[in-house]
Amino acid sequence: MKIAAVNENTVIVYIADQADPQTIVDIACKVRHIKSTFGPLIIDIVPSYTSILIEFNLAQIPAKAFHQALVALCAENCDKFSLNKSTEIIELPVYYGREVALDQREVCAFTGLSVDALVNLHSAVRYRVYAIGFSPGFAYLGHTDERLMMPRKTTPRTRIPAGSLAIADRQTAIYPRQSPGGWQVIGRTPRAIIDLRRENLTLFEVGAEVRFKPISKAAYLELGGSLEPPVGRLETP
Repeated sequence: MKIAAVNENTVIVYIADQADPQTIVDIACKVRHIKSTFGPLIIDIVPSYTSILIEFNLAQIPAKAFHQALVALCAENCDKFSLNKSTEIIELPVYYGREVALDQREVCAFTGLSVDALVNLHSAVRYRVYAIGFSPGFAYLGHTDERLMMPRKTTPRTRIPAGSLAIADRQTAIYPRQSPGGWQVIGRTPRAIIDLRRENLTLFEVGAEVRFKPISKAAYLELGGSLEPPVGRLETP
C-alpha cells in the first residue's frame, strides 16, 4: 500500500497493482473506514479498481497531519467495516427481450450462444461493483462468464435508453440515464438506478454485490418499464 500527494489537499491511496474481487472488497472497507474516521474533513472520496482518491478540507486539517492520520488508519484492521453479505446484495429485475436487447443478435452471433444461453449465463453470476464512473451511477460490474466476452462497439450509439443492461469485455453495467455509449446492450431494467435519497445518489457502491433476475415482458411493463425507443430509432437527441 502506498499513499501519494496529488495536490495540496488531495491524496491517492494505492491498494494493489491489479484489480481482483478481494482488492475491491478491501477498497470498499477502506472507504468506509476513512469516511467513518474523518467525517466532514473529507470533501470527496473516489474509489477505483486499485486505488482511492481522497480530497480533504485543508481549512480544517493541515496536509501533514491528514497524511499522518491516513497512514495510521490504513495500517489498522478494518474488519468492523467489512461488507455485510446479507445486506449488500442488490437484485435487479431485467427484461432480456429483443425489443430492449438492442445488440442481442450481434452478441449471439459473436459468441455462438443461443438467446437462452446468453440470458442464463449472464443472470447466473453474482457480480461485484468494481468502480463507479463515466456518468453518475454507472457501475462497472465484474466479471461476466468468459463465454460472454464481447468487445465494445466499433461505433458507439448516440443514445442508449436509461436502464439498458450491457456488456463489454468481461464486464457488465447498466446505463443509469439516457446517454451515448459503446457497450453491447442485452436487456433493460425497469428499476431506477439514480436514487437521490442515498449519499452517493445511486443504488451502487464499490464492493457491493449485484445479481440480475430475468423477468417477463408483462412483469417488466407492470414494473414501469418502457419499450421505447424501438430498435432502429436511436436518433441523436
